[in-house]
Amino acid sequence: MAARERSGCRVKKRAIRIVLGMAVVLFFLLNAAHVLNIRFIQQMEAFSYDLRLNLTMPSTQDRRVVIVDIDEKSLAQEGRWPWSRNKLARLVDQLFDRYHVAIAGFDVVFAEKDESSGLNVLESLEQTQLKGDVQYRATLQQLRGQLDFDRVFAQHIKGRKVVLGYYFSDNEGNKVRTSGLLPPPVFPAGTFKGMNIPFVTMNGYGANLPQLQQSALSAGHFNPYPDADGVTRRVPMLIEYRGAEYESLPLAVLRSLQGNPPMVAGLPDDGESGGDDYGRIEWLGVGNLQIPVDERVNALVPYRGRQGSFAYVSATDVLQGRLPVDSLRGKIILVGTTAPGLMDLRSTPVSAVYPGVEVHANMIAGALDRNIKQKPAYVLAADVLTLLVLGLLLGAWLPFLSPLRATVITFAVLAIVVGLNLMAWQEANLVLPLAGVLMELSAIYLINMSYGYFIESRAKKQITGLFGQYVPPDLVDEMSKNPGDFSMEGDSRAMTVLFSDVRNFTTISEGMEPKELSRLMNEYMTPMTYSIQKWRGTIDKYIGDAIMAFWGAPLHDPDHARNAVLSALDMQKTLDVLRPQFIARGWPEIRIGIGVNTGVMSVGNMGSQFRMAYTVMGDAVNLGARLEGITKQYGVGILVGEETVKAVPEVAYREIDRVRVKGKDEPVAIFEPLGLREELSKELLDSVEHFHQALQQFRSQNWVVAEAQLKDLQEQSALYVYQVYLDRIAFYRANPPPPDWDGVYVFTTK
Repeated sequence: MAARERSGCRVKKRAIRIVLGMAVVLFFLLNAAHVLNIRFIQQMEAFSYDLRLNLTMPSTQDRRVVIVDIDEKSLAQEGRWPWSRNKLARLVDQLFDRYHVAIAGFDVVFAEKDESSGLNVLESLEQTQLKGDVQYRATLQQLRGQLDFDRVFAQHIKGRKVVLGYYFSDNEGNKVRTSGLLPPPVFPAGTFKGMNIPFVTMNGYGANLPQLQQSALSAGHFNPYPDADGVTRRVPMLIEYRGAEYESLPLAVLRSLQGNPPMVAGLPDDGESGGDDYGRIEWLGVGNLQIPVDERVNALVPYRGRQGSFAYVSATDVLQGRLPVDSLRGKIILVGTTAPGLMDLRSTPVSAVYPGVEVHANMIAGALDRNIKQKPAYVLAADVLTLLVLGLLLGAWLPFLSPLRATVITFAVLAIVVGLNLMAWQEANLVLPLAGVLMELSAIYLINMSYGYFIESRAKKQITGLFGQYVPPDLVDEMSKNPGDFSMEGDSRAMTVLFSDVRNFTTISEGMEPKELSRLMNEYMTPMTYSIQKWRGTIDKYIGDAIMAFWGAPLHDPDHARNAVLSALDMQKTLDVLRPQFIARGWPEIRIGIGVNTGVMSVGNMGSQFRMAYTVMGDAVNLGARLEGITKQYGVGILVGEETVKAVPEVAYREIDRVRVKGKDEPVAIFEPLGLREELSKELLDSVEHFHQALQQFRSQNWVVAEAQLKDLQEQSALYVYQVYLDRIAFYRANPPPPDWDGVYVFTTK
C-alpha cells in the first residue's frame, strides 16, 4: 500500500512537471507565431543575431567600394554644409575625369534650390531697379548659365554614372509632405496586386530637384529601417509609395553599374503561387545578382566589421586633387558624411555609432559577394516546428531522468541546436531563430531541476520584505545571513549620500510627448540605478528625473565613500554610452549633475503614520544636495565635499572652489573627482596641479599671474571652470574685494 502511494506520488510529481513543460512549449509557440509578442524574447533573438554576426564577420577591408567622406576636415576646409552645387559639380568632375571612378552614389538629397551664387538677387534687381537697363539684362543673360549652380550641377552629372539619394517619410493625417521629383519606380503600381505583400509603405518623400533627377542616371532611397531596439540590422530594398515600388540606394547603384537591367522579383514556385496565402518575394534579381529578402522585402545588412571596413577619403582631398591618380580608378564611390553635426550616424550590431553611408557600402559589397544572409518567410514554420518537436521531447523526457542525466542530455541538445544553427548561418547564409528555442529548452530544464524548491528561508524573506525595495539583491543575500543585525529603526552613523539630477529637464519634458518622455526616463533610470547598485548603493528615492542614494546603511560599509565616488564616475561613463543611442532615436541629449558628500547622518524609517520611508537626514545630506545643484555653475558633472576627498585618497580630484552654500555659514571646499589616480594620464594630473597653482594665485589676489596660468590651461583644454575664474578676475579688477576677503564664493540660492 505504501509502495503504491509512493509510486502514485512520483507519477503525480512527474505529471505536474510534464504539464509545466508543455505550458512552456505553448508559451514559446504562441510567441513564435506572433500571437504573443514577448519583448524580452525578441530582444534576446536580436542579441543572438548580433552575436553571430560579430563572431563570424570577416573584419577585413573591402577595396571595391570607397566612401568620399564629407568629414570634419572637409567642412573645415571647404565650408559648412550644404556646399554650393558648382562645388559638387567640380567634385563629380574630379571623380570621373581625374580619378576615373566606375560609379558615384550620393547618400545625400538635393531637395532645395541652391541660391548661394546670388543669381536670385541679380534677377530681382533686373525686375526692380534696373528694369530698363538693356546692357545689364544682356550681361545677366550671359552670366545666368554660370550662376545657376543647380543647372551647372545637372549638366555635370548628365551622361555619367551618378546615382542620387532621396528619402521617404511616413506622415500622419494632413501632414503629408512631398518635395522634388521621384525617379521612375522599378515596379509600377499594380505589379503585385492581390499578393498582399507587406511592403514597407510610405506616404511622403523628400526627393531631388527635378532638373537634377532628370539628369542623373538613377536614384535610390536611403531610408534606415531600425528594429524595435533602434539598431539597424536590415534596410528596405523596396518601399511602396502609391502602389508602386521604389528601389534603395544600394540597389540603384548595383543596377546602374550593370547598365540598369530590369529588376526581377523572385516569387515562390517561379511566381506561379502569387495568389496563394504565402505570396512573398524571396529575392530580388539585379542583372546577374540575387539579393535575398525577408517577408517585408528587407535585406539583412552583411556588416564586414566596425567602421572602416571600407576605404574613406576626405571629400576635400578629392576636390583639391590630393589623391594619387589611380587610387580611385574603377571604384564604386559613395558620397556621404561621418561628421556628427550632419546626423547620419546610426546604431548597428557592430557599433553604437556607425555612419549611415557605410551601411549602404556593406549592402553593395555583400550583394557583389553573394553573401547576404537570408531570412525568408518560411523560417517561421521552421521555428515553430523546432520549438514543438524539441520542446515536447525534453518536456516529456526530463521528468523521468536523474538530475545528472537531465543536465547532460539538455546541454547536448543545446549544443546540437547551436551547432546546426551556425552551420546554416555559415554554409547556407540562412538565419534561423536561435534564442527562442534555447530559452524554451533552458526553461524546461530549470523547471525540472528546481521543482520541489518551495520557499526561501524565513530570515531572507523578512530581510527582503524590509529592504528589498532599497538595496540590490546581493546585499540582501549578505544581510539574510545575520538578519538580527538589521532593522529599520533610527540610527546615526558616518555615511555617504549621492544626489543626481538631469539638467534642463523642464525644457526636455516640455518638448516631448508624455509616452515618449516616459520611455526616455525608463531607458535612463535603469542603467543609472544599476551603476548605483553595482557599487553597493542603497536607492533612497526617485524624485522625477532626480535620484537620491546613500552608502553605509542598512549594511555597514567601511568603503562607503569610495563606492559612492566610483558609482558617480560610473554613472557619467554609462551616460556617455547612452547619449549617442538616445540621439540616434531622436531623443534629446541628456546631461546630469551629481553631488556626493560624506558625514554623520541619521538613517532609518522616517515619515508619518500614513507613509514611512527608509531614508537619511542631516546637514551632510543637505550639503550633498547643494553640491549637485551647483555642478552646472562650474560646468562639471560631479562635485564632492571635503570629507569625501579625505576618505578616498586613491581618487584624483580637481579642487573647484571654496564656497558658502545656501543655509550654511561655514565655507567648504568642493572638488571634482577625475578617476582612480593610477588610471589617469600624467598630462591630466599635471594640468590639475597647474590649476591648483592658479587657484592659489587667485586667492592671493595675484590677478596677473592667475590669469596667465588660466589662459595657458584654457589653450590646452577649454574647461568651463577656467572661464569662471577668468570672469571673476575681470570682476575683481574692476571691483576689488575687501581687505578681509577669504577667497570664498557665496551662493545665495539652492
